[in-house]
Order: sequence, then structure tokens, then C-alpha cells
Amino acid sequence: MSHDTVDPNLARGLDQLETLLRSVGQDDHGRATPCSDWTVSDLVDHVVQTPWKFATMVRGEQVDWAAATPHVDDPVATYRENAQALRAAWAENPDAQPGADWQCAEIAVHTWDLATALGRSTDTLDPEVAERGRAFMVASLNDDNRSPAFGPERQAPDEADAYTRIAAFAGRTV
Repeated sequence: MSHDTVDPNLARGLDQLETLLRSVGQDDHGRATPCSDWTVSDLVDHVVQTPWKFATMVRGEQVDWAAATPHVDDPVATYRENAQALRAAWAENPDAQPGADWQCAEIAVHTWDLATALGRSTDTLDPEVAERGRAFMVASLNDDNRSPAFGPERQAPDEADAYTRIAAFAGRTV
């Protein structure tokens, strides 16, 4: 299945996150992340399952986002399989809702979370992924529906890249 079957921003976001997942070493698993109460291992478990959950939604099925996330032995391979499932779901359901904007938001915020936990910069990543996700979040989130997934919006520095701006909007301390 080619990347032509999925929104190009979402495809780039999936690929960028896979590249970042490849850089996670055994010594990184216990590191703290900007996600409260999550270690790198917890965050990796979450992002590995995210494309599968979105694929399920694209196919019109319900997902329990609060359900426990399983740990897998090979997160990169499982992530790749789940990302492929999402691409296939989009190929079968090109007009499905929710659209790719929500998926770009989820992927961009957690790409920033993981990069930050690993001490890596996000300034070389494709800004369109984060900008598209942030536009979705700005249009969709308000004070009544931000919690528990997102905290109050925080101020990003003027020179912040697109990933830092979406993280600040999601309530992360940047």
C-alpha cells in the first residue's frame, strides 16, 4: 500500500514518529516524559497503538482510548504494522470521520513528547504535520473539553517551532 492512500501530512507524521521510535534505546525506557506519570516506555506503548486505534475509528468502529495499552516486545515492528493498518483503513474509507486532522494532532503532540524526553529537537521535522494538528486542536478544544487529555494552553516562545507550539497548546510545559 502506498502513501498515496492516506493524507500526505498524516503519512509524513507517521513516518517521522517511526524514525523517532527507532532511536529509543533500552536505557531510555525509564526516562520521564512531558506526559504526566508516563515514562518513555509508557509513551512508546501508547504511540505504538495509536495508529491501530485510529484505523479502527476510520473503519467506523468504537475505540476505548482509556483502556490499558499493551506492551510489545518489538515496538517499531508493531508500530509499522499499525501504521500500515491505518493506511489500509484510509484506502478503504477515504471519506471517514474523524479526518486526518485529529490524527495529525495526536501524532504531532506525542512526537514532541517523545523527542523532548529523548533530548532531541523537533525543529527539523515537517512543520505542516504539527500546524495541521494544531489548527484542528484550536478549532476543537475549549476549556470544557481539554481535560483529562490536555491541560490549559501554555505560552510558547516566539521562536518556537511548530511542534513546540502544538505541545504548548496541548498544555505541555515547553
